[in-house]
Amino acid sequence: MATASATQERAAELNILSRKQRSLWGDAVYRLFRNKAAVAGLIVIGTAFLIAILAPFLAPYSPIEIPKNPASQMEPLWTGSKYTDSRYLLGTDFLGRDIVSRLIFASRISMVVGFIPTAIVFGLGVTVGMTAGFFGGWLDQLLMRFTDIIYAFPDFLFLLIIVASFRASPFGKLLDGLMLIFVAIAIVGWVGVARLTRGQVLALKEREFVEAARSIGATPRRIMAKHLLPNALAPLIVTAAFAVPNAILGEATLSFLGVGIIPPTPSWGQMINEGFPLFAANPWAVLLPAICISIVMLSFTFVGDGLRDALDPRMKT
Repeated sequence: MATASATQERAAELNILSRKQRSLWGDAVYRLFRNKAAVAGLIVIGTAFLIAILAPFLAPYSPIEIPKNPASQMEPLWTGSKYTDSRYLLGTDFLGRDIVSRLIFASRISMVVGFIPTAIVFGLGVTVGMTAGFFGGWLDQLLMRFTDIIYAFPDFLFLLIIVASFRASPFGKLLDGLMLIFVAIAIVGWVGVARLTRGQVLALKEREFVEAARSIGATPRRIMAKHLLPNALAPLIVTAAFAVPNAILGEATLSFLGVGIIPPTPSWGQMINEGFPLFAANPWAVLLPAICISIVMLSFTFVGDGLRDALDPRMKT
C-alpha cells in the first residue's frame, strides 16, 4: 500500500513538473483542447469557414438567380410531403431558389460579419483604452467621458439608427451594405473593449516590470506594445470570442428587419425575413437559417467559455 501511494505521489509530482515546463500560452492551449465543448465548437467554426470559402464549389445552384420555370415553394425531402423535389434537398424559397445554395453562400456573410467588425472593435477599443489608462490625467478624462456617452446609448437601438440612416447613401450600398454594417458594429461595440483595456492597464502600469522598462528608457509606445498589451491580452481574447457571435446576431437581426444586407445577396437573417410571411405553409424556410445561426453562435459561446477557463490561472489543477 505504501509503495503504491508513493508511486502515485511521484507520478503526480512528475506531471506537475512537466506542466510547469510549458509557457503560459502553451498551457492555455493545452487546457483549451482538453475542453470537449470548446473543441466541438472549434470544429463547427472551422467547418463553417470551409463551407464559406468553398461556397462556389459546394453550392449546387446559384443562390440569387431565379429559375426560368420555378416550381412552387418546395419543402425538404425528409418531410415526405407531396411538395418535394429530388433536385432540392432542403427545398426552395418562395421564388424557387435552392435553400441549400443560399444557406451555403449566406455562411460567408456571417463569417465575415463575425470577424471583421470584431477586429475593428478590438483595435479601436484597445487603442483608446490603452491610451487613456497609460497617460491618465485630462486625456483619460476626455476619452472616458466620450466613451461613457457612447456607452449610454442602447447598443442595438444605436446600431439600428446608424444602419437605417445611411442605408440609402452611396456608402450604405457598398458591398451590398456590408461596409455600413462593419462600421456600425464597430461604432457600437468598441466602448466595452476600451473600458476593459483601461482597467487592465491601470492595474498593470505601476507593476515592477513596467517600472523597470521605464528605468532603462523604454518609450511609452514600447511599454504599451511590449509590456502592457501582452499582459492584458487574456481577458481581451475572451471578450473578442464572445463579441463574434454578438456581431453575427446583430447582422442577422438587421437583415430580418429589412435594413441589413441588400437583396439578393443571401444572409441567414434575410432568409428568415423572406420566409416568415409564409411560415405556416413552409416553416423550414425560416427554421433552417435560424438553426444555422443558433449552431454557429453556440459554437462560439463554447469556445469563449473554453478560452475563459483556459486563460484563468485559478482554473489550473
